[in-house]
Amino acid sequence: MLTKKKQREPIVSEINVIGKNTTIIGDIIAEGDFRIEGIVEGTVKTKGKVVVGASGKIKGKIECAEADIEGTFSGELLATNLLTLKATALIAGNVIISKLAVEPGAEFNATCTMKSAVKELNNGQSKQEKTA
Repeated sequence: MLTKKKQREPIVSEINVIGKNTTIIGDIIAEGDFRIEGIVEGTVKTKGKVVVGASGKIKGKIECAEADIEGTFSGELLATNLLTLKATALIAGNVIISKLAVEPGAEFNATCTMKSAVKELNNGQSKQEKTA
């Protein structure tokens, strides 16, 4: 008897780097992680992690699993997991996240919405649980 094997999606381990003297105006969509040391005006969308370095600036929208901000961000940020703000971070805009870690010294001038997880109970009822 022949059985079909399910094909697994390959794990993406690529890291995309936008250098210090680089400016990008437009949308960026990728599967892997990003490290931004330059300037981006537009949307950065990835299933991985976005790191905005100390010299990095983003004006626009970030959609990612996790984000570490050391530099400047203004706009809308959607992180399905963790947002980490380093001491040098300057954030303004609208933030939707699951978890937040803020180092002393970070400037966080944003509207923040923490998503709640819905867990299914054994008897069919749903229970809402907030994470923060």
